[in-house]
Amino acid sequence: MRTSVRAGAAVAGLALAVGALTAAPAGAAAAAAPAGADLPYARSTGVGVHNAYEKTKYTYLADALDSGAALLELDVWTNFFGSSWRVSHSNPIGNDNNCENAATAAQLRTRPRNQNLAGCLSDLRAWHDAHPGHRPIVIKMELKDGFASNLGRGPAQLDALITGKLGDAVYRPGQLAAGHPTLDAAVQARGWPARSALAGKFVFELIPGTVEQGNPSDTLWTDREYAQYLRDLAAAGRLGEAAVFPSVLGAAAGDPRTRYADASIRPWFVLFDGDANAYVTQGIDTAWYDQRHYLLITTSANGVAPAIDGTNPTEAQARDRLALLAARHASIITADWYPLPSVLSTVVPRG
Repeated sequence: MRTSVRAGAAVAGLALAVGALTAAPAGAAAAAAPAGADLPYARSTGVGVHNAYEKTKYTYLADALDSGAALLELDVWTNFFGSSWRVSHSNPIGNDNNCENAATAAQLRTRPRNQNLAGCLSDLRAWHDAHPGHRPIVIKMELKDGFASNLGRGPAQLDALITGKLGDAVYRPGQLAAGHPTLDAAVQARGWPARSALAGKFVFELIPGTVEQGNPSDTLWTDREYAQYLRDLAAAGRLGEAAVFPSVLGAAAGDPRTRYADASIRPWFVLFDGDANAYVTQGIDTAWYDQRHYLLITTSANGVAPAIDGTNPTEAQARDRLALLAARHASIITADWYPLPSVLSTVVPRG
């Protein structure tokens, strides 16, 4: 795909929109309207933070939530010798994160960190209760080593944990599909709700993990396992129990869902997630996602040529990259730009 003229026009044409739709600074009154509240969710582009649970980025998960970011990522482990759902980057048997298992907003930033996934979800709830009508936030979960249903950590147990901790703060697949047989049928018929309708909601995205993908004995990856689970819940009239949207991982031309030999699970994917540079440089028709109201999450946004700093670009560089990828139909771009809350809280029109 040709990028230079189109990208330059996008940067210029979106400059005013960026300024107009920038959210209030972190810590602003809860009553302030979320950034871009008048846009349909699938017609907007926001900025997320890779591995937002890391203490080197945010002292507490509450700080990440205060950042204004459109997406926060958690790495979750299920197998090996640890118990429960563990949150860390590289420790499969323990927790290494900024979650503190706060029961109330008053406890945020006061408790010991390194909690399990339940503790991270408790922090989300405590922060949510203190910020009614907050911006919609995608919680991206990479299941590093996949589900472990034999250990009581399968799709149903994940749903139960999320529901038990967050309840009505979650926007669910059943709500999106309401009145339609599949998620695909729903979004193509009516799209996603407006951002204003999703105010005060978390949207959970699920991708297969790096360890799972490198495990030759794992023949049922997270994406396929959860999509099968959604399909079967719907067939049983129980789709309302689901709390998570599985994502197709990896940039690819055409319809990436054709990789799934079982065609019956393909309509249960309406989120797609892959490397930003691949979407820009490999001739992929990203308008295809936008036209069908799918959410497209583009990672390592800093890596698109010309590459910019992955942590500390200038604000102008980060905003230009947002404009470029919004013009390429990204729904959310991600990087490690945690030092730039004014960029993280920016929402621009998509496409």
